[in-house]
Amino acid sequence: MRFFLLNIDLVKLDASWDYDNVISPFVRMYLITSGHAYVYHNDKKFDLKPGYMYLIPSYTYSRYKCELQHEQLYISFMEEIGNGLSVFSFNDFRYQIKSSKLDTYYFKRLLEINPNRSLLDDNPHKYKSFSSFLELKKTRLNSSFYLETQGLLKILLSRFIVEGNRSSEKRERRDIDKVLVYLLENLHENLTVERLAAFSNLSKDHFSRSFYEKYKMRPNLYIQSKRVERAQLLLHTTNDSIKAISEKVGFDNFSYFSKVFKKITGKTPANYKKEQSQV
Repeated sequence: MRFFLLNIDLVKLDASWDYDNVISPFVRMYLITSGHAYVYHNDKKFDLKPGYMYLIPSYTYSRYKCELQHEQLYISFMEEIGNGLSVFSFNDFRYQIKSSKLDTYYFKRLLEINPNRSLLDDNPHKYKSFSSFLELKKTRLNSSFYLETQGLLKILLSRFIVEGNRSSEKRERRDIDKVLVYLLENLHENLTVERLAAFSNLSKDHFSRSFYEKYKMRPNLYIQSKRVERAQLLLHTTNDSIKAISEKVGFDNFSYFSKVFKKITGKTPANYKKEQSQV
């Protein structure tokens, strides 16, 4: 399990902090120091109160709103267990807990050893792309601070874990997660909902409903998003032609690949590659 710290800072927010339909590929953690606001996710409204910490898992629909003002220490980070799975697949979590003096110390220590990691804009819709993650990941720490950052992030995340056996419903959801490994290992092949359902030993309809309930995204759209993410990575890290990359990520039709890529990223593959080469 590895974590990649993206952003951390102490910020004061006001009524302009009002965003809906936020689904980010990173985990968010808040420690509220003053004021009041709320977030909505996992079918529940959470009042952001001073002296409490809050967790929002990756790829979770959420809504933010502040009516007057509030101040928070915030952290956003990517998680990597292996084969694209998530720590949220294997544990149950609380999303609100009372913070301790040690929690506050850990937040401030992370901020101290990771300077200049503040968001340039508090609009979360500007930080949802995989390309933003790649740019932030370029920032390197020395070995000591890197290991300390890993440890502090794991300690803070561990505070939210609920111990005990998972419910049968959540075990079924974990079984659905297994399909992600299969999907990521076979992106280059002809992946269909029927094929993924068969791998999961579920009917097509049952699989589609369970998948959407878990990831808030239809299976076909998820496949496309993962193919585009991998294409972005290859465009960023290899000298392969755009056509070769489109084939490597499972698009037989180059024109369709370009269309899907632009729909998801807002850029054509050629423009994206050109921008990355200038970084």
